[in-house]
Amino acid sequence: MQELLTKHLDILCCPNCRGSLVTRNETLACRNCGAIYQTDNGIPLLFYPHDPMDQAHDVTDVVKVFYEENPFPNYDDFDSKESLAEKARQGIFARLLDEQIPGGAKVLECGCGTGQLSNFLGMRWNRAVFGTDLCLNSLRLAKGFRDRCDIKNAAFVQQNLFRPAFRDESFDLVICNGVLHHTSDPRGGFRSISRLVKHGRFIIIGLYNTVGRLSTDLRRFLFRATGDRLLFLDDHMRNRKYNQARKRAWFLDQYKHPHESKHSYSEVLEWLEADGFEFLFSVPKIEPGPFTADEKIFVPHDKGTKASRFVTEIGLALRRGDSGGLFMMVGRKMAAKGTEVMHAAASGQPQPAR
Repeated sequence: MQELLTKHLDILCCPNCRGSLVTRNETLACRNCGAIYQTDNGIPLLFYPHDPMDQAHDVTDVVKVFYEENPFPNYDDFDSKESLAEKARQGIFARLLDEQIPGGAKVLECGCGTGQLSNFLGMRWNRAVFGTDLCLNSLRLAKGFRDRCDIKNAAFVQQNLFRPAFRDESFDLVICNGVLHHTSDPRGGFRSISRLVKHGRFIIIGLYNTVGRLSTDLRRFLFRATGDRLLFLDDHMRNRKYNQARKRAWFLDQYKHPHESKHSYSEVLEWLEADGFEFLFSVPKIEPGPFTADEKIFVPHDKGTKASRFVTEIGLALRRGDSGGLFMMVGRKMAAKGTEVMHAAASGQPQPAR
């Protein structure tokens, strides 16, 4: 099993009964219910059905099949540790994350896909990054890249985010970007993963926006009506830097996905507040002004009004580029009464580099 998981076995748990897990040869066993979980080339297979009694109608299974056939996002032909880091840093948000995550943090990415962000964040020596996904083929690509590039501070686990294989309050940061809108119950999914965040620490979720997704919906209609003969309307499909596998993965994920939902800024703010989180930051920003290279993503920002948030959503719909109508929100889990919490990232200052 991956060495990072062996080192942090105490935060893993049985997705069925939440009991402690122990290693037995190449398997994991639950001390409580006796369940045995196999591994696949070191990847623990801890996926447990959302509703074991009604798998035939579980959207999770439909989505799982889709991504097993179409892992997303795909790697380029010549991706290396250096090229992945360079691509990640070209996206301002990924670079800010890498700079501002607290030193020594435990990070969980729920729905990591092929693990590009988890592998990038795992390149730092002073953090432990766990990427999870329901799709085993995606995780094989993620771990394969990790192994080739010797990224020791990243590890990968197969799990269902509705039945987490980690203990509550185990993580300094939980990231779930572009995932919840592909589930049957995005609100319930958020509630499930929010329990994994330590008090005083952070969560980042990314969802399709109801207004911002309209341009994608229009392209989807045009593609369907013309038999996919107008692919040039999507910026990704014209990008000469992408290989065909990467273009195909993007196209299928954006336009052929079997299930998606859409959400608003105000709706997700209600989720955060209902589950005890303080709103910190959003992408795109709610307050006026551009998203800059020196943003402090782990400090509080103005959450605006319903009117100003709607204006931001209209701007998201009018944007060119590759966002697909996706928006992200950052929240901090408020401390329990009587508990003193240290906010290591509150200053937004960069942590020591590797």
